[in-house]
Parts: sequence; structure tokens; C-alpha cells
Amino acid sequence: MEPDSTNAPVSASGARGIAQPVAAPLARAAIFIVVALKPGADHLAAVRSTCGDLASLLRAVGFRDIEAGLSCVLGFGFDAWNQLFGPPLPAELHVFREIRAGARHAVSTPGDLLFHIRAKRMDLCFELALQIMARIGGAVTPVDEVHGFRYFDDRDLIGFVDGTENPAGAAAVDAVLVGEEDAAFADGSYVIVQKYLHDLDGWNALSTEAQENIIGRKKLSNVELDDSVKPSSAHTALTTIVEDGREIKILRDNMPFGRAAEGEFGTYFIGYSRSPRTIEQMIENMFVGRPPGNYDRLLDFSRAVTGSLFFAPSMTFLER
Repeated sequence: MEPDSTNAPVSASGARGIAQPVAAPLARAAIFIVVALKPGADHLAAVRSTCGDLASLLRAVGFRDIEAGLSCVLGFGFDAWNQLFGPPLPAELHVFREIRAGARHAVSTPGDLLFHIRAKRMDLCFELALQIMARIGGAVTPVDEVHGFRYFDDRDLIGFVDGTENPAGAAAVDAVLVGEEDAAFADGSYVIVQKYLHDLDGWNALSTEAQENIIGRKKLSNVELDDSVKPSSAHTALTTIVEDGREIKILRDNMPFGRAAEGEFGTYFIGYSRSPRTIEQMIENMFVGRPPGNYDRLLDFSRAVTGSLFFAPSMTFLER
């Protein structure tokens, strides 16, 4: 769990640096915690102190099972960055922009800090969350907490495999880590989270073919539909972003979650990107449509109940 500069990711600028584990392998369990800062210098100091101690907390808990791959990414919202660190700010950090289009609403919700904790074991995730909150609990107010799990063969609760198009290796580094375009914050990453709730009864009433046309993939095989038959409103079509003939990738680590007795079923979307513009364009395409009106029909069965943008700086920045 000790950071090792020899294995550190190479930034998009080509310089070696230690990023947070934004491109860690997909895990079996995750906890997403969003909190708001309480006012007061003492509270801000407690949070700053925890930033510097996060790596040691991670080592202490992760040492219990090194093979479980425990990791944690800490992100900061626009307002929190101003309070904790002041200027300069990461160039593209701003409050998440809400979108309204017809009955569809990509909400913007409060959030100062995001903790994305993941591992092969939920008990390790939970223990790290306990240790973090023991340090900062008096300095923050809980906003949202979601416990996610891998569902069978990496499927979401609507039955389709999620995260198929994630880049890997050097391509992942290029997709998620800031480079020379904002050198002061190189090796950081932008993070957008949205919590979606699904109407599973309505979704499951559709035929498999109808579902496949909405998603743009075969449900069983996970093979993407050919462009000749795939609707232009398919989820996979609207979330493909091409600039100058090149597809711009992001890294997703979405997780299903739910409470069966309460009929709550959802997907926690989390996307990492070198620039938030890529994910913002995907969301606009989904909610508004490309062209406008040609929106993602998945939103007839899923609604976003949260939406926040964070910046996850490098480990070096956190420990300075």
C-alpha cells in the first residue's frame, strides 16, 4: 500500500508523478461518501490534516489483506477547494451544472468532499470509512453515502454489463490524468458522480430487444450493436464523444446499489476524466439529445437524484 514512485503512473505530460488510484482495477465492493464542510477554522484544519494522513490510514487498514486491493480517492468540490486551499484552482473545476430538458433533470446537488473507497472486500471498505469519519466526522456534515457491489458478471441492475469501454494502461492514464495543459495540477483527475434510481418494473416489462436498442448492446453477449441497426438515441451512441476524428475516453467505475425491502434499485455513476467537459457532453447528449430531442431513452426508466463535480489532486498534493 506504500506509494512507490517506480510504479507511479506516467502523466499525460510524460513526467513521472504519483496520482491517486483513480485508475485502480474494478473492485467487488465500494463505498461512496459525500460530505459538506462545517464552517470554522478548526474544522478546515481537521480536514487538511486528514488529507495528509490518508495514505497512512489506507496502509493501516489495507495491510490486513494486501491482496484485497483497498484504495481510496479523495476529491474536492469547487467551494471546498476555495476554503481549504484557496487560489489557484484547477482550471476546469466548477459547480456541477444542472440540465433540464422536458421531464428529464440532471440535478446539481451539494458536496464538498468525495471519498471513493473500493476493494475486493466490503469489510475493508467499511473499516476505512470508519477510520476516515473518526478523523473528520466533527468537521463535516454527511450528504450522501452509498454502498455498491458488483452484480454477477459486472452487470448493473438493469441486466447489462457496465464499464466495457474503459481504457487500460497508458490509454487510461492519458484519459484521466491532467497533464501540461494545467501543469500546477498535473496527475490530478476530474470526477463526476450521479446517483441514478431505476424503475425496474417498467424496465423489466420491456422486451429484451427493446432494452438492447435503448442500451446499444446485446444483453447476453455484451456485443455492441452494429451502427447500421443501432438507434442514434442508444446510450452507447450518445455517450461516445469524438473530437477531431478521435474518440475521447473516460474511466467509469459505476456500482449497483439497492434496498430490496424498500424497492430502491440504482446505479452510482462515477466517471474520471482529464477534463470534465467530456463527461458533461455525455450527460448533455443523454438529457437534451443529439440532436436536441433525440435523448437517451434509458432516462425514461432512470432518474438522477444527485450530481456533483470534484477534483482529485495528486497524492503529492495531498501530502504536502
